[in-house]
Amino acid sequence: MTTASYHLHTPLINSSCCYSTVGVSSIYGTCFPVASVRNPRKKKVSTVVKAVAAAPARGGGSRSGEELQVSSKASTSSSALEQLDIERGVCIPFRKYTPETVKSKVLESQGAILSLVGRGVEIVWKLGFYWTRLVYDYLVGRDEEVVPFRARQLRNLLCDLGPSFIKAGQVLANRPDIIREDYMNELCILQDDVPPFPNQVAFQIIEEELGQPLEAIFSKISSETIAAASLGQVYRATLRASGEDVAIKVQRPEIEPIIYRDLFLFRTLASFLNGISLQKLGCNAELIVDEFGEKLLEELDYTLEARNIEDFLENFKGDPTVKIPRAYRQLSGSRVLVMEWIDGIRCTDPQAIKEAGIDVNGFLTVGVSAALRQLLEFGLFHGDPHPGNIFAMRDGRIAYVDFGNVAQLSQQNKQILIDAVVHAVNEDYAEMANDFTRLGFLAKGTDVSPIIPALEAIWQNSAGKGLADFNFRSVTGKFNQLVYQYPIRIPERFSLVIRSLLTQEGICFTLKPDFKFLEVAYPYVAKRLLTDPNPALRERLIQVLFKDGVFQWKRLENLIVLAKENVSKMSSNPALQGNNAGSSRELKVQKKLDLTDTIKDGARLFLVDEGIRRQLLLALTEDSKLHVEELVDVYRLVEDQIDIPSVALEVVRDLPSAARDFMLSWSASVLSDK
Repeated sequence: MTTASYHLHTPLINSSCCYSTVGVSSIYGTCFPVASVRNPRKKKVSTVVKAVAAAPARGGGSRSGEELQVSSKASTSSSALEQLDIERGVCIPFRKYTPETVKSKVLESQGAILSLVGRGVEIVWKLGFYWTRLVYDYLVGRDEEVVPFRARQLRNLLCDLGPSFIKAGQVLANRPDIIREDYMNELCILQDDVPPFPNQVAFQIIEEELGQPLEAIFSKISSETIAAASLGQVYRATLRASGEDVAIKVQRPEIEPIIYRDLFLFRTLASFLNGISLQKLGCNAELIVDEFGEKLLEELDYTLEARNIEDFLENFKGDPTVKIPRAYRQLSGSRVLVMEWIDGIRCTDPQAIKEAGIDVNGFLTVGVSAALRQLLEFGLFHGDPHPGNIFAMRDGRIAYVDFGNVAQLSQQNKQILIDAVVHAVNEDYAEMANDFTRLGFLAKGTDVSPIIPALEAIWQNSAGKGLADFNFRSVTGKFNQLVYQYPIRIPERFSLVIRSLLTQEGICFTLKPDFKFLEVAYPYVAKRLLTDPNPALRERLIQVLFKDGVFQWKRLENLIVLAKENVSKMSSNPALQGNNAGSSRELKVQKKLDLTDTIKDGARLFLVDEGIRRQLLLALTEDSKLHVEELVDVYRLVEDQIDIPSVALEVVRDLPSAARDFMLSWSASVLSDK
């Protein structure tokens, strides 16, 4: 269907919009210590939120103990936010969100206070009425049978309460620790089903933000929105100066004071749920609101989204398989963002993709690899990759749009995630449970012993079927039940990780129903483990290759086979052929599995690390025989991937440094023995 356009013919006026740039930051809630994990109840009340299913909040949610005796609410909030930064593994010098900032903006005038009171009454009345119907359903014993109806009611109620609640519903759609799975599925509809606001209002905002008449900047602009979301909507336009097609993202009118007011009310209501939240989630309800508020205010400032786009462009600048649109910073501000138009095919249209001659398997490989690079390599990933935000380019590339909702993982978080993968491979479920604590899913000091059998059952039931039947949705479904039974909180950044993986797996299934996500993901992870020079990944590789002190020859062979498969699929993708590939130096090594650094580091470790040297010698001689055959099998797998003379030369060049390290290590051991 062709979208009508407004054709604008007034000459261009040269001017630019001034805007301020601030740092991207996120807040994630922190868990307070609990003594142990409670036993799951035999029967759960069929209410929406775990907090509603429990007894009323006690004494406004205050906690006992000296830790709560603080001099002021401000100091409590400040120390809590600092603790959140520690958990997240980053230091944030500037915040768009603090409880004090929200409070000061909301209570700045008498009129604002009256508006706040009126809005509070509206929210309490509508949510309270909905809650009484849930309680009635439970008392008459029909709570389970009316779940679909009540879930639809909740979705409609959130839409009726406005943008803040629509956004809250979108967040709840990915929080199995807070809300039941059947309600989550209904709230997923909120991702797309948001009505637009009038064009006249949107065009006025563009002119106010850019300081120029619309026709001075654009020669034409669509008369209908291309997309509408809870915070803004998008138009297609053509720049008068250059004739380039662009996308214009416009914020909803007067939304900022509404968001601040609702955040203040959210946090006030949360203060009455602290006791319940501590019992059911192991964390403070106010800090869950802080997580939500920080992310929401980030999305509200389009200058931050422009910076996110620039960060993604920098991350993928050497990757010819990924397209990131350019932001026009001189034509953008805090409420308007002008971006390069992406002329691609929606990933929900497999027929159009096939008709365009795009290799579906190659495109899916590119998509999964790009997603994993964001998560495990960059630590900056797209938090909302639904089908409307991902496109297939006609040359085989994958394109992303809408960078308002992105999340960051610290280096520490990325390493713990890789640890969790290693522990899963080694079937070390006790350490997997400890990884949950290190990532913030469980409060420090929580007894993880009741969770270990549940984790083992989930993983073995899913992974035991093999790659052919493994999918994230089935694992997530079982995991959702686990987090609903135990005081497990999913930090905001990891709820976005889960949503990102699930959404992209769903896109893969749409394009190819028999697609196996892990058949692409595993080869990528294998290649990273074998080729990445990061010392932390080298350590994880050793952990994977040794189990209970025994070298896993078969596992090494599988890693090499999978890594070669990843390189083969990526190098054969059409996006790597032709003009797009010309400027990428990385393609020279992507056509083969480059193990030069790995072999060099392995030789150094063999010389320097006595423990590794002993383990490798035992691996070659275990069971009273020389494992020459296994060594030959490994060599045959890599002989076509490595240039023996060049690798030998690199090892020789590194010998002086390795010899020096060996002497230092030997001297230290001699001195320690004395």
